Amino acid sequence: MIGKLKGTIDSYGPDWVIIDVHGVGYVVHCSSRTLQSLPAAGEAAVLSIETMVREDMIRLYGFANDLEREWFRLLLAVQGVGAKVALSVLSALKASDLANAIAMRDKAAIGRANGVGPKVAERIVTELKDKAPGFTDIDPALAKLAGEVDEKRAPGPLQDAISALTNLGYGAPQAAAAIAAAAKKAGEGANTQTLIRMGLKELSS
Repeated sequence: MIGKLKGTIDSYGPDWVIIDVHGVGYVVHCSSRTLQSLPAAGEAAVLSIETMVREDMIRLYGFANDLEREWFRLLLAVQGVGAKVALSVLSALKASDLANAIAMRDKAAIGRANGVGPKVAERIVTELKDKAPGFTDIDPALAKLAGEVDEKRAPGPLQDAISALTNLGYGAPQAAAAIAAAAKKAGEGANTQTLIRMGLKELSS
């Protein structure tokens, strides 16, 4: 199995690059984000590789770093997500942003990837929510609140305050982050109006 390729860029295609390694050209399929990070033809490049072997083919997928490859593997574990969709997600979001989106249950961000509908975005968030904390620097309390809000388990005042901010035009993850920060400062028992006021202050600071 090939885990890394180090060679010279030979040529590019819409979703692939050929890496020349000592005279052997390897066709490597990549996300658009990875392709854009690579140098011009004739220059040296290194890619982390995921090798997929099937009865009728062997295909190489390339990544700018090991973290992006790890997220590709995680995405493939989600029901209904194949290599094409996984690369589409990684084209739309950096690995760190994908981790944050999953931690914050931001299905809209994931749904912006080509070929990813609401149901697939929902499955990605649901099936990978326990994996995201290891890849993100988001406050665990904030991620926990985002999960409670998504599952309609958040305390009433927090749920109502987040709803009020989203009605004002803020995105759900942004509103959840602001209310989580407000709740942390206000302490338990803060009412909805207090949380809204403090949340707006967080958003404007």
